[in-house]
Amino acid sequence: MAKNKFNQSWLHDHINDPYVKLAQRHGYRARAAYKLKEIDEQDHLIKPGFVVVDLGAAPGSWSQYVRERLRAEGGEQKGRIVALDVLPFEPIDGVTFIQGDFREDRVVSLLEVELGLRPGERGVDLVLSDMAPNLSGVGAADAARMEHVIELALDFAQMHLKPSGSLLVKAFHGSGYSQIVEVFKRHFVTVLPRKPKASRDKSAETFILGRTLKHVSARE
Repeated sequence: MAKNKFNQSWLHDHINDPYVKLAQRHGYRARAAYKLKEIDEQDHLIKPGFVVVDLGAAPGSWSQYVRERLRAEGGEQKGRIVALDVLPFEPIDGVTFIQGDFREDRVVSLLEVELGLRPGERGVDLVLSDMAPNLSGVGAADAARMEHVIELALDFAQMHLKPSGSLLVKAFHGSGYSQIVEVFKRHFVTVLPRKPKASRDKSAETFILGRTLKHVSARE
């Protein structure tokens, strides 16, 4: 009975969610588009001509928003979007999709090949990660899983971001959060927490933005 009440409550909130209605009106696949939109409007992350990697991309609303931003004044798309997720992804015009688990080296290699980058070669302007592991409800275990996928995104960004590039990751407040922020501060000149209005108040979800890599050698 309790579970049924919870499901009914979630459904009621979802149906009446203003961001769900906005997403339906504007053709976004999920309300999550407005999280990225708000952060982008605040921090000016996406510009025409950029190469953008979208990790944990399904169902595709972030890629949809990025595609709009790469179309200068509604014109032709300038730049590239490569999206990746373990889940299937309905095609989006102008977005290259790789289905696979980013935790596997083989899949990361496929992503590098698609981007035309050798290991250590820098050609990406922005890495977005909305990845989150399946949560068990056990706090310490879930924090460790979340920290792991963030570290993978950070490793990829360190290897392939241009020196002026940015990394935006989803995180959760709680165990391990402050450690993740400290790791970001070791690798980026600017580190900013972001909690967009479209992120539900009840959720521990937040985002961490790192901008401009530290310790990049002149040859890179």
